[in-house]
Amino acid sequence: MDNSRSEPVRARIAVVEADIITLQVDAIVNAANESLLGGGGVDGAIHRAAGRDLVEECEGLGGCATGDAKITWGYRLPATYVIHAVGPRWAGGGRGERDLLASAYRRSLELAREQELAVIAFPGISTGIFGYPRREAIATATATIAAELAAHPLPTRVILCTYDALAAPLATDALTAFFAAA
Repeated sequence: MDNSRSEPVRARIAVVEADIITLQVDAIVNAANESLLGGGGVDGAIHRAAGRDLVEECEGLGGCATGDAKITWGYRLPATYVIHAVGPRWAGGGRGERDLLASAYRRSLELAREQELAVIAFPGISTGIFGYPRREAIATATATIAAELAAHPLPTRVILCTYDALAAPLATDALTAFFAAA
């Protein structure tokens, strides 16, 4: 990405330290498992906050493959939609994890564009119980999101939502490094 295109793209990405279920945006992304029926971490928190209607809608989706994403309503969440993205389980990096993680981010952004959503918030997909190293995950997320935003006008804003004080500087540093090299 050349510098003339990187500044407008960088301006569309923000790092926010918050609980993703509290964000009033068009869509939040759920770091889901293949069943889409809830689990621990972000996935469990989103399902609990959205309520039983989310589980019922997810039951009808037939699960989701790793590297893919599906969209549902947000129900009791402040976000209108939930995009359930299934990232890979970390297995040391030699089993296509980077490509699968990039695919989960890319597919989430495709779904947001299909619904003409302006603002979408991502957690660190695969960085919880799936064990993906945070630094590597955020580098993949940053590169994938920047490429998608450079190629498309929507979404107009992407939030990288971090839940703790350790992840926020990692995300900020990854963005700075990516755009400095662009």
